This record gives sequence, C-alpha cells and structure tokens, in this order.
Amino acid sequence: MALIRGPLRTPKPKGVLPIHYHENFLEKKGPSDRDYKKFWAGLQGLTIYFYNSNRDFQPVEKLDLGAFVKLTDEAPCRSSRDPATHFTLILRNQEIKFKVDSLEAREMWKGFILTVVELRVPSNLTLLPGHLYMMAEALAKEQARRALETPSCFLKVSRLEAQLLLERYPECGNLLLRPSGDGAGGVSVTTRQVLNGVPAVRHYKVKHEGPTYVIDVEHPFPCTSLDAVVDYFVSHTNNALVPFLLDEDYEKVLGYVEADKENGEKVWVAPAAPHPAGPVPPPGGPKPPLPVSTPESSQDKPPPLPLPPNQDENYVIPIGDTPAANYVNEDVPSPSWPVSLKPKKFQAKTPKAPIMPKPEPRGLKSGMVRKVAGNSAQAFFLSPGLADVTAELEEKLQRRRALEH
Repeated sequence: MALIRGPLRTPKPKGVLPIHYHENFLEKKGPSDRDYKKFWAGLQGLTIYFYNSNRDFQPVEKLDLGAFVKLTDEAPCRSSRDPATHFTLILRNQEIKFKVDSLEAREMWKGFILTVVELRVPSNLTLLPGHLYMMAEALAKEQARRALETPSCFLKVSRLEAQLLLERYPECGNLLLRPSGDGAGGVSVTTRQVLNGVPAVRHYKVKHEGPTYVIDVEHPFPCTSLDAVVDYFVSHTNNALVPFLLDEDYEKVLGYVEADKENGEKVWVAPAAPHPAGPVPPPGGPKPPLPVSTPESSQDKPPPLPLPPNQDENYVIPIGDTPAANYVNEDVPSPSWPVSLKPKKFQAKTPKAPIMPKPEPRGLKSGMVRKVAGNSAQAFFLSPGLADVTAELEEKLQRRRALEH
C-alpha cells in the first residue's frame, strides 16, 4: 500500500540580525512600568532597540535619543544585593531608568550613548583602552551615517519662503535649514523668535569645506554633519530654538474626479455631507440654478410630444413640412369631415404608452369608419375625437394637395 506524503515543509526565511554599535542585556523601567523588564538591547545611530532575545531580528520597542538631555547615576542602595548598577536617561519628555549586571556594563552603555549623542568619545568614565577604541570606531560610523543623511528641518526653499513658513506655522518649530544663495554648496539657517510681541528673524551662514560644515559666527564652529549644525543651534540657545518639522496635511472632505456630462471635461467633485434634515445632494455636486424660461426662449424649443386624448379635450397631431408620398389626391376631406390619418403615420407620432379608446358619443354611429375611394386599397380609420378642424389645418391640407398635383 502506497503511503501518501503530505506537502514538503519549506523552512521559514530567517531575518538578518541587525548590526549595532553596542549590544548587551539591559533592564528598562519606563514612566508607566511598575518594575524593570529585561531585554536584549542594541544601540544603532540615535536609537536604542529592545528585543526579547539575542536571536530576534525584529525589535519589540525602541527609544529615540534625539531628545537627549543628560545621564545620571543613581545612588547605590544600602542593600548588598543592589550594587551601583543603575543609571537614568533623562530626555526632554520622559525619564527612563536602566539596570545592568555590573559596573563595567553600566559605563559601557553610558559611554556609547554619549558618543553618538555628543559625537565625541567621553573622557570622564571608567573605561579601558579597548573600550575607548570601540567607541572611537562607533564615532566614525556615526559621523559617516550622519554625513549621508539630511535633517528633517532642511527644506529646499528660498529666504523669503523660509520666513513665510516660520511665520505661518509657528507651532511646527522656529529653526529651518535651506540651501545657501551663493551657490557654493553651503547652507543657511533661518530662525524666527518673538521678542515683546515683535518677530525677530535671523539668518546664519554655514560654509561647506570638504566633509566639514563651518558655522560662520563670531567664533567659527566646525561640524561634521548637518545634524551637528542643528544640534549646535539647539544646545547653544538652551533649547529655545526648535527644528522645524511641517506636519503632513490630510484632507477632511472626500473628493473624486468625474467627467462632466455636458462638455465631457474632467472636474474635481467634492460632494457635501448629507444633512439629516434636508434632502441628499446629487452625486454630481452642486450645480448653478437653471435659467427661468421666457416666452421668447420657448419658441426656439421643439414642440412637445402629443399627449393621449382625454375626456375633455381633443388633441391634433401636427403635420410635418415634408409632404407625404402616399396621400390620396382624389378625395380632399371637407372641414366638416373628421381628419383621417394613415395608421403608419399615426403609429410614428403617438407615444409608446397605450391609449385607451374614447367612448363614442350617442349621436355617432358605427358608420364613422369609411373607405377612401381611389386606386389605393388602403383603409383609413377616422378618429371620432377629431370632429372640429381649424381653418389653418384645412389650408395646410389644401397646400399639400396642390404640391402633389
């Protein structure tokens, strides 16, 4: 008996483990945490990534160091079980407490964090020469990474446009980087602050000399990247200057493109929201009101279709200007006769809706249906409701007979 084998199981694709400047176990306690949580943490750029284990490649949390303020050491507790292995990371919006296994691990974490934030190897920590060499390598990588990146507050705008952006969106920041107007590859820094109700706008020049950016102030300050330029202005003004970050605009009204039924052009349609008390607007959007019809304009319009006869009025089907080819010329009905129409012509002019026959008056008899004499053997049925023919219609019939002769 042959065995039925199931489908082959393909191994799941494994992710590539991230490369960090420094990584080790780290216990974290945030503002909303009751106790410390242990993670495998890695520092890359200005971000600390937290993983459940050292084999994971997808972080479960991350912490941005862009709002870094300072690092502090917690005083050791009197208990021997809790040595001096605690330190606190203070950001502008929160404080994070960390706990490690040893004093060496604490100094390592503090040294790498200060290296990437301040872009220099710290000298006031208890570190070995090998540790300092590892931090120097991390510093070179971080400088190369920042040299290729552009800060979010760098916008390709002119001086006037930069002033208008800072004036129009003061809640988005008051410091903006833009290309320099001299065309030498440098950048300019535009700031806007309010002093006693009066806006003060300042412009600063930053020269690009090889891989270094030099801020052209009273004492020129070199920077390795544009991020370092932004950090210089923020740190040297006691955080009074905030990098400009324009919020993305989102639409509040649903709109779509639709072709106009009248001229075929594509237009942007934004239908209004239906009001609960009023009628729903048409899907084509609001349109201008139609002009009021006047007697002069009504003459240019084609005549309306004939309506079915009712009990009170008699309707006459108008005759076109083109003479009919099958009219009988020998017999011309008198004004007192009812007008006879061919069945074919009557079917072309009447609407598609069925017409109820009008009851015959008592004075009329069944002899109202006559057969027209002549060479044609076609029978015409006379409508009992067309008894009175106007003089104008009679003249038209006579002119038609004359044209046929």
